[in-house]
Amino acid sequence: MGLFDFFKKKPVKQVEVEILYPSNWENGMPPVKVVAVEILQPTPGEAIDIELPKADTTETETETETETETETEAETEDAGEKLDTGLQKTKKTWSERWNAFMANFRSVDEDFFDDLEETLIGADVGAQTALQLTDELRDEVKLQNAKSKQEISEVIIDKLVDLYRSQGVNEDASMHFAPEGPTVILLVGVNGVGKTTTIGKLSAYYKRAGKKVVLAAADTFRAGATEQLVAWGERNDIPVVTGSSKADPASVVFDGVKTAIDTQADILFVDTAGRLQNNVNLMQELSKMKRIITRELPNEPQEVLLTLDATTGQNAVQQAKLFKDSTDVTGIVLTKLDGTAKGGIVLPIRNELHLPVKWVGLGEKVTDIQPFEANDFAKSLFGSLLTESK
Repeated sequence: MGLFDFFKKKPVKQVEVEILYPSNWENGMPPVKVVAVEILQPTPGEAIDIELPKADTTETETETETETETETEAETEDAGEKLDTGLQKTKKTWSERWNAFMANFRSVDEDFFDDLEETLIGADVGAQTALQLTDELRDEVKLQNAKSKQEISEVIIDKLVDLYRSQGVNEDASMHFAPEGPTVILLVGVNGVGKTTTIGKLSAYYKRAGKKVVLAAADTFRAGATEQLVAWGERNDIPVVTGSSKADPASVVFDGVKTAIDTQADILFVDTAGRLQNNVNLMQELSKMKRIITRELPNEPQEVLLTLDATTGQNAVQQAKLFKDSTDVTGIVLTKLDGTAKGGIVLPIRNELHLPVKWVGLGEKVTDIQPFEANDFAKSLFGSLLTESK
């Protein structure tokens, strides 16, 4: 008898198979439960067929849907709280400046309005906007016949709130998307303002909303820019189109558009190089990108979002003016609003440039970005002052 014949004749024991299914942790026990036990008699040299029972996942799916809905509701509810938290430094500065201004109140005369203008400039609303506001407030105080300190305070703050809100009446702060095919969204701005991080946050935002997103790393000159965008893509599980180091950015945009079309993506985000506003070559490069996009997607809307760092104050306003003169900016993303006391620049951006602020960045987390709402912004910024004055 050969060795193999010996093993073939050896009796084979029956096998007891427990079929397990995941469940929730209960009483400290692992999240697994037995849903079936089957006794099998193996035959040497043959595979064993095990028929798995169909587990009822209705409850699990319902629970998951409920959790998702709860998370969405929580995000909506947290939007106002995030804005309040993000504006803490700006609100503190406004409050301190305002209280110092009103502490010196003696009478409503020209010195009073001169001091008011200086206070507004110090709150980063800009000289042009401060002058305009002071003139309107002068008329409003006379119209209301306000004389006492409390009356003056209420009139001026109410007027400021109205001005912040009214700037958005004829303003299109919405994002425009193609009914079919991909919409291209370019992020432009100088280096260091947070363009790549903003793309990471926005791409995650729209993916959560059910959009299919592709990223294009067209900032091929800044060291580490492509790697940074790729990291965001991996983090959000979103594909990233890249080129070689120092490659023509327009070629990356072309590949990105083709990829977005071929994969039937809804949105293509394009990360661009930090533009030096006086560098003609870089501005021509941006124009070249836009021509390629228009050639491939002639009937689709494009968004060109200018990313501005709120911590730079009036410098951000100057950047916005120069970029507006150089390219067709459709809206503003105001980043790092939580890290500055200069949130007042929202008003001159909208008042002097007539550019809508479409998004505000309020922190480091991927969810710390939200659409800009003028009413909510005014309420958050001046809410405590309104309460104190009444």
